[in-house]
Amino acid sequence: MGRKFFKLVLPLFFITTISFSQSQDSLVVAEGQILNAATKEPVMARITYQSLPYGNKVGVLNNNAYSFPMFDGEKYSIIVEAPGFSVAKYMLDPAEARGSKKVIKNIELTTGAPVAPEVGKVIRLDNLIFQVGKARISPESHSELEAVLDMMRENKKMVIQLEGHTDYQGDPKENLKLSQMRVDAVKSYLVSKDVSKQRIKTKAFGGTMPLSRDNTPEAHRLNRRVELRILEN
Repeated sequence: MGRKFFKLVLPLFFITTISFSQSQDSLVVAEGQILNAATKEPVMARITYQSLPYGNKVGVLNNNAYSFPMFDGEKYSIIVEAPGFSVAKYMLDPAEARGSKKVIKNIELTTGAPVAPEVGKVIRLDNLIFQVGKARISPESHSELEAVLDMMRENKKMVIQLEGHTDYQGDPKENLKLSQMRVDAVKSYLVSKDVSKQRIKTKAFGGTMPLSRDNTPEAHRLNRRVELRILEN
């Protein structure tokens, strides 16, 4: 019996190892630096990437460089935003890697005059952080909130809608309640800084509009978000 067992198991183990190795060998990585086009110096920026065409794989980085895996041979869009610079948008194609297994794209940002946000534009507040399962805003979020305040001060007629989202795990009713509490907390903060409450609407979605259906901690984190929609300007 013992000899037959090893004869059956060994080939299966060998096949599994080859399959995993081939998967790793086929992985393509996108990477590059974010630079000032005029000075060639690194620029700290918000880097958002997502797979095309459905956006089921998404990620956000805050850095002067980026690196992320390109799964399943899919193309990815990448958007780079930094204060004082024009927004840069590119598409990265894993086919460009050829034998190197890397798509290297340095992105140079050009300075541009501030443009008033268009009505209907949705801005994801990626650096707005809450304590897990609560509506208390973490201190690390203040720079993000100050950016919102600056935008509203510069655009006196702007009316916004804060839209709250959770991940889709857990009780849908509790998720809806939590997302409402979080946008209410953001509104209270803005109002405390002398923004008229008439200029801030709120809407809660709970977990009904996820950015990703991947069952990973990163995907769930991205689904837990507050978005800002421009209603009037």
